[in-house]
Amino acid sequence: MQLNAAQQQAVDCCRGPCLVLAGAGSGKTGVITAKIVSLIQERHLDPARICAVTFTNKAAAEMRERVKNRLGISAQAVTISTFHSLGLSILLKEYRFAGLQGNFTLIDEADSRDLLRFVLQENHPELLEERGTGVAIEECQEHISTWKNALIAPDELEGQGEFREVYADYTAYLRACNLVDFDDLIYLTTRLLQRYEEPRVRWQGSFDYLLIDEYQDTNPTQYQLFMLLCATHRNFTVVGDDDQCIYSWRGARRENLKLLSEDFPDLKVIMLEQNYRSTQRVLDCANALIAGNDHIYEKKLFTANAQGEEVDIYKLASPQDESEHIAALITQLHIDEKRPYRDFAVLYRSNFQALSIQKELNLADIPCQVTGSTDFFALPEVLDIKAWCSFLCNPQDNMALLRIINKPLRGIGLQTIAAYAKASTLNGRSIFDNMLDSDINRKLQPPQMKSVAQLLSLVTALRQRLNAHEDLYLTEQLLSESGYDRYLRALPLTERQIDFKFKNARKFMRWMSDLVAGRHGTHRHSFAEALNRLSLRERLSRDDEDGTPDAVQLLTLHSAKGLEFPVVLLAGCNEGLLPHESSFEVEDGVQEERRLAYVGMTRAREKLILLYSAPSMDKRGKIINLQSRFLDELPQEGVRRFDPGQYPPRQSGHFEADLNRAEDALLEMLRQTGATTTT
Repeated sequence: MQLNAAQQQAVDCCRGPCLVLAGAGSGKTGVITAKIVSLIQERHLDPARICAVTFTNKAAAEMRERVKNRLGISAQAVTISTFHSLGLSILLKEYRFAGLQGNFTLIDEADSRDLLRFVLQENHPELLEERGTGVAIEECQEHISTWKNALIAPDELEGQGEFREVYADYTAYLRACNLVDFDDLIYLTTRLLQRYEEPRVRWQGSFDYLLIDEYQDTNPTQYQLFMLLCATHRNFTVVGDDDQCIYSWRGARRENLKLLSEDFPDLKVIMLEQNYRSTQRVLDCANALIAGNDHIYEKKLFTANAQGEEVDIYKLASPQDESEHIAALITQLHIDEKRPYRDFAVLYRSNFQALSIQKELNLADIPCQVTGSTDFFALPEVLDIKAWCSFLCNPQDNMALLRIINKPLRGIGLQTIAAYAKASTLNGRSIFDNMLDSDINRKLQPPQMKSVAQLLSLVTALRQRLNAHEDLYLTEQLLSESGYDRYLRALPLTERQIDFKFKNARKFMRWMSDLVAGRHGTHRHSFAEALNRLSLRERLSRDDEDGTPDAVQLLTLHSAKGLEFPVVLLAGCNEGLLPHESSFEVEDGVQEERRLAYVGMTRAREKLILLYSAPSMDKRGKIINLQSRFLDELPQEGVRRFDPGQYPPRQSGHFEADLNRAEDALLEMLRQTGATTTT
């Protein structure tokens, strides 16, 4: 890529600390790529001693591909990863300093919730009674994640009461089972580097240059990890934008930008303000909006692109009318400007807004894809029944056993599981193998031994079905024979919610049954083969998520970060939605909502359309759906506003063009059918 003066300055700054403030669409990924290439080709750094870190696998893959295209095979040695992948790499080598065994297992969020539920049921049932299961787990998870992101261990908390105790019990359970959760990848890694000189010196000497993308999204723990890794050489470039800091709810600290200048007084700051994505009119609106925020560093986007179309703002009578109008606008632009559906993105603040929009697009026969909708294979009930299948095929699968051991509840408590897990840590055998060890079982109380014996009896009976090649029977009866159907019926949910979970679990087992029976044109599979086929299907469905079908994209403003589209429609520009009502009482809350709207606007390359609903009155006589304050902050010039019933003026000759297209389509249909016409 041809670098502008500011970009070239960022690439050339290769000694000491450097902060690149990269505005939206300013080519920051290209700058990072060019800098890695320059470090290797011009500064002659060993590729293996360069580390580039970002926040998503997709961003890391894109960066890796760009470097590979520029450098070829030498790019393979460069460490390009996410923060969490880097943390995992360190933890895999330094696990003993974190109190782990080498075969530790990383658990996902669903497993973490299950472990928390189990800890609460065993040691803190009062929390479940006071708050309800879902709320209690969510609150505990939020507190624990916040503490880990702030590098605080359970024994370092004072006066935190019940949540501190849950944190301590949850941590003890993780260590006993040799497990780590997602937050541990940074938390444990940073703490071990802080506390132990041997691994700290080893990793400080591993890299000569460090690059961090999306720096504004770092939390305190990630900042400390970064500080530890570059403490010796102090050669780094961090790239970020304080105007796009929208993840405070994940622990991201915009203040890390300011902290950087305090920790490194010789920090060189370079501004990337030229935008290569959007038209000037889109940028004029974005600049005017973000000017309402406090800034650590002042910057203003500009572009050499065309001035572009005016930004349209539509006022609709109701949220329903808003959804209908979105469908009408997309249809009109699809026909008039011959735009493919993939050109369009509909952005919104909250997921619930997607339902009405998706419905109207479907009614208008407009293909659409909702980003962020729940993957079938990630549903808890699907994970549960899949774990049952996995455990029957492979009793050494500790995570599968831990997932199903108390579904349904069978009285195998935390202490019992911890005893088996501790034994597994010491002797290296699976939890199931240790459950078969009479020496270990003799240490249990009679009720505990009875519960374990019942589980072993059930598992043995089900595995005998497999040994007898009764695979099809097992696919059809596993829900009932495992007792999972009883577990679902006992959940504190509505009948409709329980039916939904039953439907999903049955669907998974029906797919298993189809593969085992060889239905729908497939050959017969064993139970284990069928499970592997479905696991492959799960992986393929996830890999396909980055595809670009010809469909309108529906996604939240948070999900849109890092993306761009020719046409962006931003729905729900009303007070209470954008800015969200949850931000009104939070320090910096409305400012973060303004940054979120700014991110949404700067996703548009060619056309930006904003929509909101007219004020209305609720049952109590309170006026709701006020126009978002953000719309009042936009400039008058270059913006068109339309009230209900008003539409953009149709261009001269538009009607004739419609007739000509209709005539061409009719003639083509007649030609294909072999008919003739005398018109």
